[in-house]
Amino acid sequence: MNPTEHHTSKQFDVELETIRSRVLQMGGMVEQQIVNALEGLAEGDMMLCDRVIAEDHRVNGLEVAIDEECGTVIARRQPAAGDLRMLIMVIKTITDLERIGDEAEKIARMAKLIHQSGRINLPRFHEINHMAEVTLGMLRRSLDAFARLDMTAAADVVRQDRQVDEEFRSVLRQLITFMMEDPRTISTALEILFVAKAIERIGDHSKNMSEYVVYMVKGKDVRHVTIEEIERETQG
Repeated sequence: MNPTEHHTSKQFDVELETIRSRVLQMGGMVEQQIVNALEGLAEGDMMLCDRVIAEDHRVNGLEVAIDEECGTVIARRQPAAGDLRMLIMVIKTITDLERIGDEAEKIARMAKLIHQSGRINLPRFHEINHMAEVTLGMLRRSLDAFARLDMTAAADVVRQDRQVDEEFRSVLRQLITFMMEDPRTISTALEILFVAKAIERIGDHSKNMSEYVVYMVKGKDVRHVTIEEIERETQG
């Protein structure tokens, strides 16, 4: 390899690492959006909810910028094998991160509706809070799996998604019971249901991100396979 080729290769590595770092920056931004939305819901902090809604455009802007960077690198470098899979993983990951940001905005909007209407006695709120803690942990673990290409962490996130789905179904059953027993709770219960669904969707997107890590490392799409098959991939 002549000196020019070596320099180009090193520069390519720098470009890829810069893109990876920006994805993690976007992940941190989205995580803070979720934390702020949930705090706004729990504390009735309307200013915090407004901040989440107002800052959603920053998440959207970062997605567009990273996507454009990936497109430029693909066009100029024409990467193959692992480098191409990494860029594909990034493009898919930032799409899920942007959608997680949208879910955080939905939580903030629901929080404003609940508190502005004076309906502050939130049925099943402690179950919602536990769901939120689990999904936040899933997001953090999926970002860690992305940063370290850790398939074991990725498989853990996929496994946790089952728990979140079951907790959502439990909350749904309980809220239906509330509405049937006391029609006065219907408005609040529906708003809480929207929050629970947003949290459940955050878990889904975190799971997707973890599955992209397996694709990156193994070159195999595992989006529609069982957790047992994913675990076999991580051990293979």
